[in-house]
Amino acid sequence: MTDKISERIPSAERREQILGAAGRVFGERGYFGATTDQIAKAAGISQPYVVRMFGGKENLFVEVLGRALDTLLVAFTETIAEWNAQGRPAAGSISERKEISRRLGLTYVNLIEDRGILLSLMQAFGMGHDPVIGGKAREGFISIYRMLREDAGFEADDARSFLAEGMLLNTLLGLRLPDEYGDDPCATELLESTFRTKLQLVLDTTGADA
Repeated sequence: MTDKISERIPSAERREQILGAAGRVFGERGYFGATTDQIAKAAGISQPYVVRMFGGKENLFVEVLGRALDTLLVAFTETIAEWNAQGRPAAGSISERKEISRRLGLTYVNLIEDRGILLSLMQAFGMGHDPVIGGKAREGFISIYRMLREDAGFEADDARSFLAEGMLLNTLLGLRLPDEYGDDPCATELLESTFRTKLQLVLDTTGADA
């Protein structure tokens, strides 16, 4: 796509197009392995255009991270709002927490359809040493924890367990463990116990079932 053609696309749409492509490239190649040229090619836009819009790779990654966190927080907010609208259907505080944990877990797995979101989060969480990216990642991680504690009503241990399982999910995706499904018994067992009813979605999305 040439710059002249891309300029006919509304700015917000162009921005989302680039961020979506950047999320996938960063997720697959990591921050240091990805280049703005690779991202531009994935988005069908020239590399100078990407740089003009975002000002360089670090700024672009921070925008990708912000997009991923916003998507996650909005999805969780909607799930919690739906649960509240239904009167928090489950008797007793422990069973209530288990039910909302189950619903939020399904919401999180559903985000795998945009692989760039979860993999970009994992890349960012591994860059705590970076003064810019690390600060943004810490802020986002605490925002998720705060939402679990204050909006979903999790106890501290429940929130910790939920976040730990989410990081396991990201790790399995980052390792491309779904590629081993059906071939390695241990990998198969771990994937089935982690993703449960959403396993087929994971296999379809990652292409592991092809």
